[in-house]
Formats: sequence, C-alpha cells, structure tokens
Amino acid sequence: MLNRGYAYTTIISSKYHGQALLSHLASLYPHSTPQAWQQKLNNGEVTLNGATATGSESVTLGQTLVWNRPPWIEPDSPRHFEVLFEDPHLLAVNKPSGLPTLPGGGFMENTLLRCVQRRTPNANPVHRLGRATTGIVLFAKTPQAASHLFANWNTPKIQKIYRALAQNIAQHDAYEIVTPIGLVPHPLIGSVWAANASGKPSKSLAKVISRTTCATTFEVSLNSGRPHQIRIHLASIGHPLVGDPLYGLTGRPLENLPGLPGDGGYFLHAQYLKFDHPITGEQINLEAALPSGFPFASVGSRPESISGRGSDHNCLEADFWPPSF
Repeated sequence: MLNRGYAYTTIISSKYHGQALLSHLASLYPHSTPQAWQQKLNNGEVTLNGATATGSESVTLGQTLVWNRPPWIEPDSPRHFEVLFEDPHLLAVNKPSGLPTLPGGGFMENTLLRCVQRRTPNANPVHRLGRATTGIVLFAKTPQAASHLFANWNTPKIQKIYRALAQNIAQHDAYEIVTPIGLVPHPLIGSVWAANASGKPSKSLAKVISRTTCATTFEVSLNSGRPHQIRIHLASIGHPLVGDPLYGLTGRPLENLPGLPGDGGYFLHAQYLKFDHPITGEQINLEAALPSGFPFASVGSRPESISGRGSDHNCLEADFWPPSF
C-alpha cells in the first residue's frame, strides 16, 4: 500500500542547542546515515521553523524541526480483526500477528488503528500490543470511557493475562518479576526498552502452565505497563520467548546483531482482560482464543524442530506444534 507520507515533527530542546542540523538529524533518526540525510535535505524534505533547511544550520532551543517524509509503500500486514465486545462506549478486538497496533516503524495505514477507525471512526486504543503479539486490544469510543480506563489501566482494577511460550525449563511454578525497564543502546535504532537497573519500576507475575524438555508455557499477569514488558521480564529470569529475535537471557538485546522491536517469530497472546465497565459498572470478562498454530508446551504433543535467534541452542525435540501464522 502506498501511503500519504508523514510529517515527523520535533521541538529542539536545550540538550541539542547549538548542534549542527545534519548531525542532529543523524542522531535523532539513526536509521539513516548522514549522507542519506544530506540527500533528504537536498530534496527539500526538511524544514526548520517553516524554512527549507540545508543541514548546515545550527539548531536553537524551541525551534520546530519537521521531516516531511514522502509517500512510501508499506510492508504487507494482515487487515482483519475479530470483534470480541462492543457497546456505545467500548470496542474490544482480537488482533492478529503481524498487524501493528499504532503507526510507526514504517507502518502508517496498515495498522489496527486505521482498520478499526474505518469501521468505527471514534474508536481509539487504550493500550497497544507489539506487532507480533496477538489477542485483546481495547478501544474507547467516548472521552469519558477513555479517561476512566487510562486512569486505572495499570492498577489492580484491570486484570491483563497473557499466554507466552518461553525457552528453557522453569525450575519453579510461579515467579514475581520486578526487573526495572529502561532504554539501553541498540546498534540499529539507537536505543530500545530492555532490562536496566536504573529503569522504571515494573512488575509481572508468571505462572507455569506446562513444560517440555526445553520450553515452558507461562500465564503472565501485568501489574505495570512498560514497553515489551513480558518479553523483557521472562528473558531477565532466563526464559526468553521462543523465537524472540531481540531479547536474550538477561532481558537485554542479543549481542550478535539483535532484531528490531517489531520483528516477529515469538509466541505471545493477550488472552484475558477483566475490568468494570467505565460507564455502567458492569463486570466485563473478555477472552481471545489462542490463534491457530499457537504452540503448546505440553508433553505428548508431536515433537518438532524449532529454533529462534534468541536461543542458545536448537530445541530439537520440543513437544509442541510449530508456528503456522
């Protein structure tokens, strides 16, 4: 799909006051080299306080920097979703793997947000799931519902339960994981959320559902809402998700060319969502069935070979079905 392009806008902060514009662009958007940014400048794609920039300018505090990215062809992604619940205030859908929740990472139109708003223009997501994560995404259709849900989202009033397939055999039946999450360096995009001792407080509760010779299925409840929290938390206790291309055993990016946050290959599903309706007070219990092909770590299933970039080894006799998304 050819989209309409996008204007990326930032306000220069005191941290960057006096920096050369070309250097600033290359550090702000590290996906492109300084040479590539100079070509974008030559093409007239960048403005500083409304004037077309050349790259030689020194940026100053408070200036408005805009990169007018021309239209581009977006990667293909699924365009379907299942409606799980709907009333005048709320809409809950079951997101497929491969469909981003919100614009970003090269996606503008091929997103769950755009797909849902074509059907229900006043719906806005209360939260987001990673592109490869499947399951429940809740939308608010009124400002009152949105305000109430935002205020309570990371409190015990809203229960969020996920199913995850992780590497290695869990030694305990339950884990309370409180690894802080913050930004750490990433060789391709500058920084990424990961386990970080100086990061933000985070809490997950992981309960073992089943085990095989080299994998564990967890049910995970969230008590906070950090980016990629389940992937990071399980990895930080020695259980990266099977097939995760980004996070290794410590909950930090893999040392050997880690993937990007939106890359898929792992198995994570938002299965249950329980809360009181923000307007009526009625108890809402939502469930999204596991997608076809979601593997189970259960003894007695057909052995299959499976490997992931996050694995230290290939799980040659994993007793679960292979992916078929």
